Amino acid sequence: MKNKIFLSVAVILIALLLSAGCVGSADSNQSPAPADSGYRTVVDSRGVEVQVPVNIERVVTVSDGMIEGTMTYLGVEETLVGVGSSCIQRIFHYEFPTIHEESYWYRDGMNPVTYLNPWIIDIPRVAESGAALNYESLVSLNPDVVILRVGSCTVRHIGDESVTKTINTIESLGIPLVVIYGPPAYTDPDLTKMTDEILIIGEVFGKKDKASTLAAYLEDQVGLIYGRTKGIPMEERPRVLVLGLSPTARNAGGSGQVFGLDTIESYFIEEIAHAKNAYAEPGYFKTVSAEHLLSIDPDVIVLCTANGYHPPSELYSAPYYQNLQELTAVKNQRVVAWPWTPCNCAKRLEYPIDVMVIAKAAYPELFEDIVLEEWLLDFYMNVYGVERGTAIELRSAQWMDWAIEECPLCG
Repeated sequence: MKNKIFLSVAVILIALLLSAGCVGSADSNQSPAPADSGYRTVVDSRGVEVQVPVNIERVVTVSDGMIEGTMTYLGVEETLVGVGSSCIQRIFHYEFPTIHEESYWYRDGMNPVTYLNPWIIDIPRVAESGAALNYESLVSLNPDVVILRVGSCTVRHIGDESVTKTINTIESLGIPLVVIYGPPAYTDPDLTKMTDEILIIGEVFGKKDKASTLAAYLEDQVGLIYGRTKGIPMEERPRVLVLGLSPTARNAGGSGQVFGLDTIESYFIEEIAHAKNAYAEPGYFKTVSAEHLLSIDPDVIVLCTANGYHPPSELYSAPYYQNLQELTAVKNQRVVAWPWTPCNCAKRLEYPIDVMVIAKAAYPELFEDIVLEEWLLDFYMNVYGVERGTAIELRSAQWMDWAIEECPLCG
């Protein structure tokens, strides 16, 4: 059985471990449990067998919303007692000026998990993006299990020394740790791994069949897009650019940030929607100048979250983007936007929305039967089991109402 660990003892142990630089192997503190011990065995993304309680009451997650979203679907979200990302505990606002002497305001943007479970805002947070976990806070929560997603903004890459130390330190404290790998954790981005993640989370809570239903639904949405576009000849594929209109990029003398061929964003464009990534170089979130953007001149622009939310109207009407009005996508009104997704380093359950937005913008004639504003509502109802009214509210909380108001490609 899992030992009760008192806070004072844990803090001393952490200090000894970190000062000595001594960490155990991935499963050195995991001994096989008898079948009748009240534990079940879960094999995580590392291939490590982890013993977790059959009756889980206290869970800490390190994720940007993927784990918490899956827990919400499974109906076990109330076991969550601590999180590892500020981005699922915040409500966001965004404003930008226009050439029409008015400002556009976007209010109350939030992660779908936060909207559906507002109490998450007030529970303890054990980590921040780019910072080490607070092990004292973690131990004080006395979790039955910790579920950590490598690839999230808090723990980004499998091979990083800091990630290895985080994993080994948690395990050294005797806390069952289930590790899952999001797309950025792999050299080659691949959506099939997200199904694996969902199934592992389902196994943790003894709900693998329900998790399989969720994974199959998400795969079906992406499969629809793949099936409709896979036969398009290469010479007929439009050039799509995922662009972040980041104020940080502007302050650095650039116009935006782009995603290269080695990113999950490019995988969406080229391998699922069968268009072409207009930025045909490697690189993640690379800052480019106005001149560079004009030389790329994509057929379609998809705006992503980049130090703020950015709707199509910002690129069309903000005074600081008037030097980009000669872009083909701008002149042809082929600019669309993804949902508000702060700290979306590894993608979440909403990833089919990203792919559908690309596909609708790239091939409006192939997806003429799909009305984006209604498809979004169906998606939220299926993924989160909510009524239509709540789905409408989720669409607004994700700032996707532009699909109703200003999208000639979406109807």
